[in-house]
Amino acid sequence: MKILIVEDEPALNKSIVDYLTSQQYLCEAVSNYRDALDKTESYDYDCIVLDIMLPGGNGLQLLQELKKAGKTDGVIIISAKNELDDKIKGISLGADDYLTKPFHLSELSVRIAAIIRRKNGMGSNLLTFEEIVIDIQAHTVVVYNQNIILTRKEFELLLYLVINKNRVLSKNTIAEHMWGDDMDMAESYDFIYAHIKNLRKKLLAAGAGDYIQSVYGMGYKFALR
Repeated sequence: MKILIVEDEPALNKSIVDYLTSQQYLCEAVSNYRDALDKTESYDYDCIVLDIMLPGGNGLQLLQELKKAGKTDGVIIISAKNELDDKIKGISLGADDYLTKPFHLSELSVRIAAIIRRKNGMGSNLLTFEEIVIDIQAHTVVVYNQNIILTRKEFELLLYLVINKNRVLSKNTIAEHMWGDDMDMAESYDFIYAHIKNLRKKLLAAGAGDYIQSVYGMGYKFALR
């Protein structure tokens, strides 16, 4: 799950990144309006943690740009202001939630998870595809009552594939989602193939169907054959 933190207070920005990273999120962070706009125009995020007061612009302006562009990233507005007008305006512009500073990082994490579940049509922490059951909060995968041991990247890859089931995902899209813009954009995507191969092997060994399909010249799709 990829998160963008837009916060101009260096200490809070770092605290949010450190905490959410410990919760197995892939985090990218910026501290001003221009960089935030560049990020959101170039990438998609599962959730954006968005401060209202930013150098060079306003978080609500950024929210307007997101909606104007038809983006569906989840958004949590955070602000030192505790004014009802800000909350109403943020929600009316399409924000999913609002937190007033100071807040507990654990609460932020819970709200992010709730937004991601809602955005992907999940009413609970469990995401199921045929015999595969994924607990997105506990980061576990079960097939026929057998717990499957996956690496962090394998878990993220499986979750991303299942959420986007029946859609062809390019290798570049997968790479951007799992590694963000900090990844080494090498000429080859062999590292993705290696993760796909290992994930498929573990699922098949547990008795799961072979749902990961290679789409020649395009990427991968997770679907019934």
